[in-house]
Amino acid sequence: MKRILISFALVAMFASMVSAQKVKGSDTCLPLVQKEAESYMKKSGTKVTVTGGGSGIGFAALIEGTTDLAMASRSIKFDEKMKMQNGGKAVKSVVMAKDALSIVVNPSNKVTNLTREQLEGIFTGKITNWKQVGGADMPIVAYSRETTSGTYEFFKEHVLKNKNYKSGILSMPATGAIIQSVSQTKGAIGYVGMAYANSSVKEIHVSYDGGKTFVQPTKANAKSGKYPIVRPLFLYYEAKSEAKVKPFINYILSAEGQAIVDKVGYLELK
Repeated sequence: MKRILISFALVAMFASMVSAQKVKGSDTCLPLVQKEAESYMKKSGTKVTVTGGGSGIGFAALIEGTTDLAMASRSIKFDEKMKMQNGGKAVKSVVMAKDALSIVVNPSNKVTNLTREQLEGIFTGKITNWKQVGGADMPIVAYSRETTSGTYEFFKEHVLKNKNYKSGILSMPATGAIIQSVSQTKGAIGYVGMAYANSSVKEIHVSYDGGKTFVQPTKANAKSGKYPIVRPLFLYYEAKSEAKVKPFINYILSAEGQAIVDKVGYLELK
């Protein structure tokens, strides 16, 4: 009887090890997927390890075969897809949630509204003082994510309209570092996933119609389409690993998983 019990225990342990999975990538996705993993592990007993580093880091790990799932706040790039194909790997993806980007400044800053064109000017270096956009006579200190970040890529494409960031922009390795830096620097401005914004920073109302309408970054405005800076959040995986990763993906897409999306501060799909 003891031998049978030990055998069952070994089988269960082996099954758990086989189904255990690693998730790596986007810092924007990190708090969401961590919460999803915590809940999923309680229900399934399957171990899921989640680490950040940026979308580019996640794709690199997927290419190298050191992660099962890559979290990404941007689509896979052509060269990344080619590296997967050259390695004999077919890549698949799923949208797990949506996220709005908040433009944040120091709470002492009197500026509340900025147009997309003004944001472009600030982050490309054409606007260098807050007085140029109706604020105090104070130099603008612009913070950005580093180049491996999907948020960096998304902001460049959708807000800067693919214009280059200004030289010397202060690149931060994680979203939390931007929040901390902006909260401690009077002339600072940065961009973060809306779920990261807190009372230590002030969220800017944004206009994409030349200043006619300024919209506050709230979940309601993002869901309705009024707030313009919204993006999908992805999970990428190798096709041959689908059976392994699909149960966790399905959990995130389930009603229970999407309730976690809403609770953490992101935008659920339905």
